[in-house]
Amino acid sequence: MEFIQGIKLVKKNRCEVNANEALKDKDIIGFYFSAHWCPPCRGFTPILADMYSELVDDSAPFEIIFVSSDRSEDDMFQYMMESHGDWLAIPYRSGPASNVTAKYGITGIPALVIVKKDGTLISMNGRGEVQSLGPRAFQNWAR
Repeated sequence: MEFIQGIKLVKKNRCEVNANEALKDKDIIGFYFSAHWCPPCRGFTPILADMYSELVDDSAPFEIIFVSSDRSEDDMFQYMMESHGDWLAIPYRSGPASNVTAKYGITGIPALVIVKKDGTLISMNGRGEVQSLGPRAFQNWAR
């Protein structure tokens, strides 16, 4: 995915990781567009975190990259610490965050866009699929 290749991603402990290295063994990537101030987001995030933990515990080649719509960087990290799984995030209000939001035409949150490692779109409805199928959604995405 050329739009995030080589960039630094952040973890909830604020450490940086290289996107290429962090995603090298991941076949399916979910871009999660969300914010702490959004009630539907706060309802969905724990569901997504549970699914993510289950998949990671089963060694599924899956990663989530959070794209924040929070009002500040501190709000973003607080939300990540309180509610998120141990996934990655694009740095707050960075060029790559704007690029991925525009690329997928995100106009509302929460949204979960599922892509293959090469950037091929799998689903624009990851949120609905996670809510209805839970971890089984991954098997559909991996086909």
